[in-house]
Amino acid sequence: QVQLVESGGGLVQPGGSLRLSCAGSGSSFSSYAMGWYRQAPGKERELVAAITRANSTNYADSGKGRFTISRDNAKNTVYLQMNSLKAEDTAVYYCNAKKAWLSFWGQGTQVTVSS
Repeated sequence: QVQLVESGGGLVQPGGSLRLSCAGSGSSFSSYAMGWYRQAPGKERELVAAITRANSTNYADSGKGRFTISRDNAKNTVYLQMNSLKAEDTAVYYCNAKKAWLSFWGQGTQVTVSS
């Protein structure tokens, strides 16, 4: 079992930056592949970025060149650095931990990009 708590969301102007954090509790955090997803109003939840146990990363096209996912296994934390934010990045951002058939979600953190 893994409990995930996201933080770092908020209101930011277009072109600004935010860093989201996802703190995990429970055992074997480093054995999980981690991902950030987002869900905008009226839309389906979509993958933003993911990082494997071996620190390989992949990004949705929407975030390539602007977002960076990283993890610190010593702190049981995964991060999402978001730069050059756009209005269309507005969504609730969720953290996910995945291993085999197991999948755990955080409660989400709201990101609003608006002037």
